[in-house]
Amino acid sequence: MARRCMLSHKGPMVGNRVSHANNKNKRRLLPNLHTIRITLEDGTRQKIKVATSTLRTMRKSK
Repeated sequence: MARRCMLSHKGPMVGNRVSHANNKNKRRLLPNLHTIRITLEDGTRQKIKVATSTLRTMRKSK
């Protein structure tokens, strides 16, 4: 499964790993994903992967 938030669609970013000698190597910056269980309107429960920043926004709007 892709490393992508199912609500905000945030995915991996690309950056550089920079050493003390200023050598640059490519690296992937992965989103901070958590698996949570949500209850749908019909009463069933489903697991989704959500970024932590999205989870904070969801809890703030309650």
